[in-house]
Amino acid sequence: MKIAYFDCFSGISGDMILGALLDAGLPLADLNREIAKLGIQGVAIERESTARHAIAATRAKVCVAGAPLADAEHHLDLSGERTSAHTHTHTRLKDITGRIAASRLGDVVKERSIRVFERLCTAEAEVHNATPAEVALHEVGTLDALIDVVGAVAGLQLLAVDEVCASPLRFGTGFVRCAHGCYPVPVPGVLALCRDVPTEQTDIRAELVTPTGAAIITTLARSFGPQPPFCQQAVGYGAGRRDLDAIPNLLRLRLGACAPASERVLLIEANIDDMNPEVYGYLFNRLLAQGAFDVYTTPVLMKKGRPGNVLSVLAPAGHLDELAAIVLRETTTIGLRYYQVERRVLERQVRAVATPYGEVNVKFSYLDERCRVAPEYEDCTRLAQQHQVPLLSVYEAARAAAIKE
Repeated sequence: MKIAYFDCFSGISGDMILGALLDAGLPLADLNREIAKLGIQGVAIERESTARHAIAATRAKVCVAGAPLADAEHHLDLSGERTSAHTHTHTRLKDITGRIAASRLGDVVKERSIRVFERLCTAEAEVHNATPAEVALHEVGTLDALIDVVGAVAGLQLLAVDEVCASPLRFGTGFVRCAHGCYPVPVPGVLALCRDVPTEQTDIRAELVTPTGAAIITTLARSFGPQPPFCQQAVGYGAGRRDLDAIPNLLRLRLGACAPASERVLLIEANIDDMNPEVYGYLFNRLLAQGAFDVYTTPVLMKKGRPGNVLSVLAPAGHLDELAAIVLRETTTIGLRYYQVERRVLERQVRAVATPYGEVNVKFSYLDERCRVAPEYEDCTRLAQQHQVPLLSVYEAARAAAIKE
């Protein structure tokens, strides 16, 4: 599983996210091909190599016909509040989401981008005691935010990121001028977006977390905290617009692959050399029904040259008493041993597939980009008996149907 971890030591904004993605290896041409699917003439992202406190970074700029857009993130308004000072065009939530829905973007990018804007407008509506439908964005601010949001979502998709995580968000202090006047930093909309998100207040006199940056990361991130364990593959630095004295104005993105998680389980063992082998089938069913993950025997040569078996029961840690009781009650052993072991399993799921003989449940397991399929034995035997065909015919039909999915 590929993880993107956003280290927000200097806050986060939409353009910083784009810069970090490009700096971490996202090809600019691929990103602009996604932006072009919005159907907006002359709009593209340009990149610029820069540095903050001598750290090399990438600055991303949204441009129209080659000219960078002005910073207009806070040009928010409410329908019905337009005065002579606000004579320019405004865009409402339904217009933004409608444009995304009607674009040539993929379904996943559409759905996630729309969720970001719905979250952004819901937060602004809460601040102004309005409804999301009443919140409107200034024309320039809308375009800038639209490219930032779609670019961030599409960029993560292009990098094949499965999961997004982030550090706690760091706020600055001071005031910023918005459409309604001067707002304290962090602005009210950002605070509404960051409800239930770990944050830290600093004395840095700058707006570190912008509304677009907050909307993107709080919508997409699964968790906020330390970096999860993974094997790091790439690092990217996205530069903010200003060069701050206190800290490097950068967003650091770490990309890595997470190994399948390991878990602690219980292994119960017993040596058996004097039991009727017919008992094993019944014993296995009892143990599996009681919650054992797996049950198996290993042939061994025991004392005095007697052949025997080691019974092994792999089980959840909390099932010791019930499973040990079954082993002692249903076998001839007079003792057993148990200890904790760690296991690592592949991601898996069971789905039904259609075959000429009927539906068969198939277990799909995944390793990297490869998929393995294993038809369920009980389903195959039932259908083989029902249709009077060889078991292998049903088994191969199920495998072929699963591979086609």
